[in-house]
Amino acid sequence: MTGLRARGRPRCDGGMKLICHPLTAEAPTIRPAGSRRDWMDATPESSAYRCLPLALANQHGWEVFTPTGFTASWNGGERVEDVTVRMDDPLATGKPGAPMANFGSGILTFETGFLLRTPPGWNIWVMGPVNAPKDGIAPLNGVIETDWSPYAFTMNWRFTRPGEVRFEADEAIAQLFPVRRDLFDKIETEIRPLHADPKTFEQFETWRVSRADFATRLREGDKDAAELKWQKGYYRGLMPDGSKGPASHKTKLRPKPFGDGE
Repeated sequence: MTGLRARGRPRCDGGMKLICHPLTAEAPTIRPAGSRRDWMDATPESSAYRCLPLALANQHGWEVFTPTGFTASWNGGERVEDVTVRMDDPLATGKPGAPMANFGSGILTFETGFLLRTPPGWNIWVMGPVNAPKDGIAPLNGVIETDWSPYAFTMNWRFTRPGEVRFEADEAIAQLFPVRRDLFDKIETEIRPLHADPKTFEQFETWRVSRADFATRLREGDKDAAELKWQKGYYRGLMPDGSKGPASHKTKLRPKPFGDGE
């Protein structure tokens, strides 16, 4: 899987502009986030993909990849040298997405090799690849004010225990997407009884009864329920009574790939 490499301004047919400035001669590998996960593929009949919120989260934004396979180890100490990295390709040292240890405290660091630019008021949320747990190490999230910051950033993972972890070449080491900086300033929160919204309460009750009935029929070996396997209302964007939900409902996201700028 080669994908496209970020080289400056992405083409965009309207909407906000997200610009990636490479900081090295070799451009970083950054691609629209993929929907597939090995552990989801391994579930019976790939049933994990029936969970639409899970599948959509996988595709949320763009992923950054490491150029070489490597093994990283942590002995439990706090010093920088307590984390060691053995790369399959030593010549990949210094390339965008290559690993290093420079913070201590069991932290593994990736120099992303690019600077992002967003319109005024937009930040970038940087995290590990979504729904891709890795034994022995966990990604650390960060939020960057990319509408003004001239500073590069790193992606960091922290060992959860002393031991060894393995990353393969072209494995995602970060996922990112824009968020409004004033998002939480504009949100008003309130707790309100569900029956205070009669229409939503009625739809919820329809769904609750239907779900309980479907679960009962599955347990009792009902042929129709067994063939259906799962209720698809939310996945199809339908209300519990079978009427259509909003036209904006999505079952797949399509972030635009980065390409050469003007």
